[in-house]
Amino acid sequence: MTQSLDLVFCGTPGFAVPVLDKLVEAGFNIQLVVTQPDRPKGRGLELVSSPVKQRAVQLELPIAQPERIKNNDDFRAQLADLKPDAIVVVGYGRIVPRWMLDLPPLGNINLHASLLPKYRGAAPIQWAIARGETVTGVTTMKIDEGLDTGDILLQQEIAIAANDTAETLAAKLAATGADLMVTTLKGLRAGTIDFRVQDHSLATLAPILKKEDGLIDFSRPAAEILNRLRGFQPWPGAYTKFRDKNIQVWRAAATDRSLPSAEMKVEGNRVLVGCGDRAAIELLEVQLEGKKRTAASDFIRGYRPVPGEKLGG
Repeated sequence: MTQSLDLVFCGTPGFAVPVLDKLVEAGFNIQLVVTQPDRPKGRGLELVSSPVKQRAVQLELPIAQPERIKNNDDFRAQLADLKPDAIVVVGYGRIVPRWMLDLPPLGNINLHASLLPKYRGAAPIQWAIARGETVTGVTTMKIDEGLDTGDILLQQEIAIAANDTAETLAAKLAATGADLMVTTLKGLRAGTIDFRVQDHSLATLAPILKKEDGLIDFSRPAAEILNRLRGFQPWPGAYTKFRDKNIQVWRAAATDRSLPSAEMKVEGNRVLVGCGDRAAIELLEVQLEGKKRTAASDFIRGYRPVPGEKLGG
């Protein structure tokens, strides 16, 4: 086994890019970068490369973009010929098949954006914020055939700030996780890491987000609504109905006011909305369907909400 370790890196989203950068910077030999195929995007449906591919091109690394990997003989032969010491997987977006798990001597090592076994699944950052957590972290794990059920290698905690959104927290976790992956691989190379079996009885799930997760339910407590708004940025966001049109709530804040659920009240340049615990939140920035994002004061001037008017269905 070489001193630097020979690695195959599998990743797709922007979250994975800092990890790739750190591995290169630390001197690991990236034999191949595996990422999702280019996808059509935008009105023109032009093919767009993943953030990982874009970075791999800049770093002049070899790239593979198989449409499928489980029963792909060519891809399997390609990896077998490389004989990597380990395969690093960060947000790749494909289930790793058994043959790939068995290939490298050090296994397939994943960076997961939670403190496993909490928040297993596709959206751990979003659900940690949405459920009001104040601490989260990153975990390096040896992948097995389950959903984020493999043995834990290393973990690092990080605080969730009161104003963190999924976007800001993801950036912090990616940076912390990149360093943790380097430490993990060095520890595996040196044989100094103890594998820790997860306590499956403590597992919680962070399922993939759906559009309807962003629909604001004003029967929920104010704190929960605000947490979901922060957690579900940029998608699916937080939205409701105003005069039979969708309205996106981009920013909101807690208040000391009290209002019935979903009822709106205008106080000067402020728009307040009641929640399930009769506490009210203040809408700071909104976007009506087909219109631009606007401050609450401009929304008031443009639409003049009437006393007692409600948001929702």
